[in-house]
Amino acid sequence: MTASSPEAPLAQRLAAVHHQIAEAAAEAGRDPAGVTLIAVAKTFPAEAVAEALAAGQRHFGENRVQEGMAKYPALRERHPDLVLHLIGPLQTNKVKQAVAHFDVIHTVDRESLAQELAKEFGKSGRRLPCFVQVNTGEEPQKAGCAPRDADAFIATCRALDLPIVGLMCIPPADEEPAPHFALLNKIAKRNGLTQLSMGMSGDFDTAVMLGATHVRVGSAIFGGRSYAPAA
Repeated sequence: MTASSPEAPLAQRLAAVHHQIAEAAAEAGRDPAGVTLIAVAKTFPAEAVAEALAAGQRHFGENRVQEGMAKYPALRERHPDLVLHLIGPLQTNKVKQAVAHFDVIHTVDRESLAQELAKEFGKSGRRLPCFVQVNTGEEPQKAGCAPRDADAFIATCRALDLPIVGLMCIPPADEEPAPHFALLNKIAKRNGLTQLSMGMSGDFDTAVMLGATHVRVGSAIFGGRSYAPAA
């Protein structure tokens, strides 16, 4: 049984992911401290998050606002340094709740959402760091602005005074991820952005070598997910 196998204790799997990040960073001539590991806990119970917290993990990702609201308040009481990232699509009618319960938003992808976030930041006084999501594969079923529209959309977000810190992408599942990561890096550089949210369990080492500052890793830490069948 290896440290990263599904049968290994969570703390060992977490350590194995950190080791892979360090190796990839070293290969790229980067400091591994420049890579934030986001443990994606969607569909996993609060007990699994608590186990990761006990092992030293502090950054967590959730796809759904409701799940984040239900799972983390009690955990935050015990771990006030917990940082919660919203990594799934955000509906405009959930903006108020997202801003109240999350710390970073990775999925700003359209003007209507940018406008609602700007309004809520003004009302609440909470200004969350935001990533613009780019649909590098231009997949119709996937959120994110098209690469050709990214520069203009980033400018729109900045005009609204949104704190845009970087870009995020999810490459097509059936394509080599490296060209998508390289494209995201290129768009970020020409827009003066230094943070890149890219790379998941199957490809985060490649993402680190291509400049990722945030990697979103779920199954390699928490194990495989069991999804309930659709009603």
